[in-house]
Amino acid sequence: MPPRRGLLAADGEHATLTFHRVYPHEASRVWDAISTPEGLRDWLLCSHALVEGRVGGRFEMVSGPAQYRSSGKVLAWDPPRLLEYEWNVEPVPEMPRGERAIFRWELAPEGGSTRVTVTYRRITRDTARGFLPGMHAFLERLEAQLDARALPDFLERFAALRAEYPEWSHDAPDPGQ
Repeated sequence: MPPRRGLLAADGEHATLTFHRVYPHEASRVWDAISTPEGLRDWLLCSHALVEGRVGGRFEMVSGPAQYRSSGKVLAWDPPRLLEYEWNVEPVPEMPRGERAIFRWELAPEGGSTRVTVTYRRITRDTARGFLPGMHAFLERLEAQLDARALPDFLERFAALRAEYPEWSHDAPDPGQ
């Protein structure tokens, strides 16, 4: 079983975050949860999502407790194995320079389970500090959604998980602001 804790590799002002999970569900079910507006709605707190399922298509969301608006193009679309898209956010108080990151989801079927690798590249280090515990909490919500269980409260889990990332999250912005 891969470690549940996300990893951060810093590179100057930017960072790469990597998370590994194994979900006891078919890849097609996980794919639907990460690549469709209906699937994204609950676990990612998405009030709006537009997904044009093709390379070059649009990927737009309003998501998370702070309802960040993100937009970009689909860079890789290979259902149910690979989804990569731009995550562009205009400057907001928590991200004063905005963001121009790349999000990548790799799904590898293993019997009736799916090994998932989530990689966020070119995210600023300041944003990455909050994304470590934040994405960890979102992945727990995704797991609960796939399992048809009640979704954990995001802000409660974020607050609890910050303690698991003390080397990075000491100055992390609160996503609920």
